[in-house]
Amino acid sequence: MNVDDLEWQASHFGGLPPGRVDLLLQHGGLDLVIRAAAERGEWFCAQGATQALCRAGEFDRALRVMEPFVATGWRGALWARADILLRAGRTQEALDLVRPDGTGRASATECRAFAELLARAGRIDEAVDLLVPHLDESWILSVLVEITEGRGRDERMLELIAPLAESARGARGKGRWDRPFWEAQELQARVLERAGRADEAIAILGRDIAERRFLAQNTLTAYAELLARHSRLDALRELAAGGDARTVLGTYASALRDHGHADEAEAVMREAIAADDWVGHRAWLSATLLCDGRLDDAIAVAEPGFGWYDCSNLLTPLVVLLDRPEDVLHLLEHPDVVPHHGHEEFQHEWLARALAGLGRVDEAIARVEAHPAPWTDPRIVKAGLLVTAGRLDDAAAELRALGTVEAREELCEVMIRQGRPAEAIAVHPTMAEQRAARPKPAPVARGENGYSLEPPF
Repeated sequence: MNVDDLEWQASHFGGLPPGRVDLLLQHGGLDLVIRAAAERGEWFCAQGATQALCRAGEFDRALRVMEPFVATGWRGALWARADILLRAGRTQEALDLVRPDGTGRASATECRAFAELLARAGRIDEAVDLLVPHLDESWILSVLVEITEGRGRDERMLELIAPLAESARGARGKGRWDRPFWEAQELQARVLERAGRADEAIAILGRDIAERRFLAQNTLTAYAELLARHSRLDALRELAAGGDARTVLGTYASALRDHGHADEAEAVMREAIAADDWVGHRAWLSATLLCDGRLDDAIAVAEPGFGWYDCSNLLTPLVVLLDRPEDVLHLLEHPDVVPHHGHEEFQHEWLARALAGLGRVDEAIARVEAHPAPWTDPRIVKAGLLVTAGRLDDAAAELRALGTVEAREELCEVMIRQGRPAEAIAVHPTMAEQRAARPKPAPVARGENGYSLEPPF
C-alpha cells in the first residue's frame, strides 16, 4: 500500500468500490471487509468499515483499521482518521491532525475542509474567521452560508453578504454578466428567511426580479421557491404568467398540488403546453401524471417528445421513474415510442431488462445480442439479465466462464447476493489487476496553455 495506489483507488473507484462494500456490510460481512482492507489495501473497505464501526461506537477499532492507511501519509486517510477522532469526542486531536499550517499558504479548498471540521466540532466562529479571507473565491460564500445554518450567526452572514448582493444587483446594468458573486442575492434571501425574516426576503428579492436586477436564472428559481414555501400563490401565479413561465411555471404548479389543487395544476400546465409547446412543460406534466399512477396519460403527454434529440427526449424520464417491468414494457411497446434519438441502444437495454424482470430472459438475451451496446461486452449484459431474472447460479456460471477482470467484478457482486461473501472478495480482481487491464491513453501533444493540439480539444 502506498500513496499512488490509494490515489488511484480514490480517483477511479478502484479495488472493491463503495457499492460492493456496502452490499458486503448489508450481508453481515464487516469482519471480511476489515480483513480485505488490511490484507489487500482496499481503501473503500477501510472507509466503509470505519464508518460502520463508528456508528456502533467502536472508535478504537475503527482507528486500528485506518492506521495502515494513515501510515502512508496520504491526506485522504489523515482526514478519515480525523473524522473518527471527532466522532469519538477527541476533538483537539482531530483538529491538530489536519490543521492547515499557520503561514497563510493553505488553499481555499483546504481551508474549506478544515472549516467544515471546525463547524462539526462546534467552533463556528473559528470556521468563519478561517474562510472570510478566502472570499475572493466566490464559492466560499455559499460554504459560509451552509456551515452557519442554525448556528446563530445569521446577522454576521448578512453583513458579509450585503455588499456582495448589492454589487450583483448593479452588474447587469453595467453588462457585467461575469460577476463572480451572482448568487449573493439568493443567499441573502436564504439567510433572511432562516433568520425568521421571510417577508423581508420576499420583498427584497421580489424587487430585484421586478426590476430585472439579477444575473442568473437560479435567482429567479430561488425567488419562486421562496414564494412557494410561504404559500404566496397569488404572487407566484403572477410571476408564472409573465415572460419567465418556462423557469417558474413548474414551481407554481407544484405549489398548487401541495395545497390540494392537483386538478388546477394539471390544467395550468396543459394550457401552457397549448400556448407554448416547450419540452419542460411536457416533462413536468408527464412525470407528475406518472407519479399519480396515470401511465397512459403520462405517455400521451410525453409521446411528441419521444423522437426529440438526446436530453430533450422525453422517453428517458418516464423509464427512469417506472419500477415495475410490466409498466416499462407497456411504455416501450407503445406504437408512438421510437428508439431514443442518438442513443438507440438505450431502448434495447431497457426493453431487455423489462423482459428479464418478467422472466422472459431468453427473449431479453436475444434482443441484447441483436442490438449490442458499443461500450459493453454483451456477455456481461447477458449475465446481468440473468441476475434480473433471479437466476443467480446461471449468471455466476456465465461470468466465471468469461473470466475477464470486468466479469470477475460482476461475479463478486453476484456471489455476495448468493450469500458467499468470502468467496466474492477472493474472486474480485486486485487493484493491480484492474490497473493493468485499463488501457493507457496515448500521449497527446499539448500547447503552452496545456490544452490538446488535436481533437477532441
